[in-house]
Amino acid sequence: MSDKESEESWINPEDRGWKYESYRDYMKRRNKEEELLKRNLQGTYEYEYDNATSKQIGGDHYKNCAIQPIDYIVKNNLDFLEGNVVKYITRHKTKGEGRKDIEKVIHYAELILELKYGKEK
Repeated sequence: MSDKESEESWINPEDRGWKYESYRDYMKRRNKEEELLKRNLQGTYEYEYDNATSKQIGGDHYKNCAIQPIDYIVKNNLDFLEGNVVKYITRHKTKGEGRKDIEKVIHYAELILELKYGKEK
């Protein structure tokens, strides 16, 4: 093989058995492969619990929320105290400790007032 032939085969991917694929064709093939994977994985642990935010430990009181409290807290950059207000106000109707959860909301709101805005004068 001459230097020119060697260089051409290095430059031209089709000489190596490769083929060019348009972006649209690639995405179509990729989506088809992903659908096959999903169908094969449905019902398995990996499919059902692929990340920590898709499961809940110790109850199902957040199950029917349109927006999960953790998603709201993280996306809005809420701190610990503010996050607890969201958490307890979200679950007070469904967990069975309604009054206690509302008392916790009030307590965390009072902590926010005291720690962030100072004590009343």
